[in-house]
Amino acid sequence: MEANCYETILKQIESAQREAAELMLQARGILAETKTGRRDVVTEYDRRVQALLMDRLGKAVPGAHFFCEEMQERDRLDSEHLFIIDPIDGTMNFVHGFHHSCISVAYAEKGRVVVGAVYNPYVDELFTAVKDQGAYLNGSPIHVAEGGLKDNVVVFGTAPYSPDLAEQTFSTAQKLFTASLDIRREGSAALDLCTVAAGRAGLYFELQVSLWDYAAGVLIVEEAGGKCAKTDGTPLPHDESKPSILAGAPQILQEYLNLNLQ
Repeated sequence: MEANCYETILKQIESAQREAAELMLQARGILAETKTGRRDVVTEYDRRVQALLMDRLGKAVPGAHFFCEEMQERDRLDSEHLFIIDPIDGTMNFVHGFHHSCISVAYAEKGRVVVGAVYNPYVDELFTAVKDQGAYLNGSPIHVAEGGLKDNVVVFGTAPYSPDLAEQTFSTAQKLFTASLDIRREGSAALDLCTVAAGRAGLYFELQVSLWDYAAGVLIVEEAGGKCAKTDGTPLPHDESKPSILAGAPQILQEYLNLNLQ
């Protein structure tokens, strides 16, 4: 597909995200249901946002397939035209009125993500990228941070659905607190990736994430000049394996690896 077609798809994603965001902004009396455990929750708004996105994007790209968080049966990841959707990333934040949640949508062709958009409606920030065309925040170019760990803040996730990873997570966070300016835990993997892409933080790590959490954000980081990998430095997979993740400016990512925190 030609690059200008990707731009068209990006505009269609943005339009669908902004429409779906109204559901989030108007939400009242939000009730959460548990899925795999008390920290893994879903709401009617997750389902409504997802349904709206699938409807709009399915019409925009006839024959497209979908890999979404709140689907029971997901389409193949090597589909020719695939949308990877997290309807509300940061659902726990959403439930508790902590206005740091987003709608994350990636578009992939045969396993290769070529368009990504992450929208936080609470602050009206739209992070976007098209493969080989740079990364943008509300239409203005963004770039990963300069300097090293000592010059930057670190953001991290706690892999809350896997409490067995807590000890390693917080041990790593403590070491990075010592090596950096400070650390932050804000509850949305997609937005953490965009925080790195915009240079607001130098590094992001988490010991377990799903593809819908990172598909769009990884493209945005890479198009902003950053690098992404698993926490051992090996490539991130395009599958359902729920890997660890590391993202940052190349020199900062290498600093992390040199600390041997595995």
